[in-house]
Amino acid sequence: MGLMELLWLFFIVSALQPVLQRRYLDAMRSRKIAQIEGQRGSRVILLVHRQETMSLLGFPLMRYIDVNDSEEVLRAIQLTDDDVPLDIVLHTPGGLVLAATQIARAIRAHRGKVTVFVPHYAMSGGTLIALAADEIVMCRHSVLGPIDPQLGGMPAASVIRVAEEKPIAEVEDQTLILADVGRKAIAQVTETARSLLAARMDPVAAEALARRLATGIWTHDYPIGAEEAREMGLPVRLEMPAEMMELMKLYPQPVRRQAGGVEYLPERRQREARR
Repeated sequence: MGLMELLWLFFIVSALQPVLQRRYLDAMRSRKIAQIEGQRGSRVILLVHRQETMSLLGFPLMRYIDVNDSEEVLRAIQLTDDDVPLDIVLHTPGGLVLAATQIARAIRAHRGKVTVFVPHYAMSGGTLIALAADEIVMCRHSVLGPIDPQLGGMPAASVIRVAEEKPIAEVEDQTLILADVGRKAIAQVTETARSLLAARMDPVAAEALARRLATGIWTHDYPIGAEEAREMGLPVRLEMPAEMMELMKLYPQPVRRQAGGVEYLPERRQREARR
């Protein structure tokens, strides 16, 4: 075999490797999901968003909750009998309010028990979905986040504050329009959260918690840990099943091309017994 044939063979193998690896991961995921569903007698639905990297151009594509996700989740719920429990695995930075609201309302309306598992983080729209669950299972260091609306990358609450604190003659029309939209967005998200929480909380407590999460008292990336979420009144427990963490290993972050990052040997370390 000549040099050109070897080069062509190399390029063919290099092109097929990601496809074969993807199919292998898909098969492993399907097997693990089926195993968990068999053990728990539930429907397992994953909403996992990783930062994808284009194999040729090498630039990152951020994934978030969009209408395609809501369509798929709603379809999965429709294919599930009303009395079958739902296990929702969330790993997401958030996304569109419309899509997150559709998912949250669908799981809130499900008659069977709904458990949301948060192995690492479920921020913003992910937290809105978690509010609809009967139970939220978190790890010791996994987090939820505020659900305050963002307008063009800016917190709606901050836009409103700017419009209110400056003399109106000094405020641009665009800022005034954004402030008006921001007030409506905060009111809508607050009402959505209140309606989700009111199903299992005192109405007054549900209203207070919805306002706390939706009105911008924190920065949008503020991490709400398990203990703080529990103190807020959310149904949080810390017993994350080992099989859920094993499932998350089958959704690896794409390998970065630049130097740096986190590296370790992925074996459990146990302290040796002393004699």
